[in-house]
Amino acid sequence: MGAQVFLGVSALLWLPYGLFCLLQPAFLDDVAGVAARTATGTVELRAMYGGLQAAIGALCGLGCVSPAWRGHALVALGFLTAGLGLARLAGVAAGGGLSAYTAGALILEFASAGLALAFARGRSG
Repeated sequence: MGAQVFLGVSALLWLPYGLFCLLQPAFLDDVAGVAARTATGTVELRAMYGGLQAAIGALCGLGCVSPAWRGHALVALGFLTAGLGLARLAGVAAGGGLSAYTAGALILEFASAGLALAFARGRSG
């Protein structure tokens, strides 16, 4: 039950945020300091902040409603959020600074990774 609720909450966080970033990539300029300077940059923001994050949310939603997909969704979410968090932390260490947005993202990503992998491990053990 805990894994299902966790995936449901994750879907409600990732999917709408991804869809919003897909439709309004300029939003990221104010909240995250990320802005596109070219049409290619806007496409990249739509793909990475929009499409990828919406897909993460959709996968979490699938894992929430389908027991057959739950373990797969947990492992994928664990790896994806760990990768995001580790890369973001490396960026901070390389001199990127620690804004409120970055700190919040780090907390979300590492908490998600830890919980997802703990739930996945509990399902296999």
